[in-house]
Amino acid sequence: MGASQSSVQQDEKVFTPDTSLHFSEDVVNQLVDHQASPEIPHDRQLTIDAHIRSRIQSELSRLHQEEDRVREEIERALEKENLDRERSMAGEESAYDDATSAGSVKSSAALMGDLEELRQKIEKYHARQDSEELADVRAKGEEVVSCYRSHPTTPLDCWKSVEAFKASVAQVEQRYVNSLR
Repeated sequence: MGASQSSVQQDEKVFTPDTSLHFSEDVVNQLVDHQASPEIPHDRQLTIDAHIRSRIQSELSRLHQEEDRVREEIERALEKENLDRERSMAGEESAYDDATSAGSVKSSAALMGDLEELRQKIEKYHARQDSEELADVRAKGEEVVSCYRSHPTTPLDCWKSVEAFKASVAQVEQRYVNSLR
């Protein structure tokens, strides 16, 4: 009953009109061009582009989140591994030797304490460099240089400046040696 309607007809039928139809050459060219390169309407193209950009951005953000998560997991695993290794090495060393001996493996907290102690020593050193004693030595050195520049042909005339510079250097050296005792 309805089988003839749902079956696909393979016969191609061509109708020939009784009157002749004529199209202008421009219309025929436009139809041929449109058939050769089917163009998507500009609004549709903008919509497609926006959709593609949004999918790329969402995928990119998802990948960044995944990368951050994996990096954090790796960092946690490495940190745990390092702490376990430190504990095991510190345990072995303490079984053989006291933890304060030279060459022993120390924990991160002990190393941070050592770093802080070194920072304090460095600050103390820089403070000593800026002290008035060194400023006096620098001034005496500049006097020697200016004397040599003002007497380029007779440098022996600068012996007083040189002796004053030597005396100030010796004084600073003596104070430093005494501070170490």
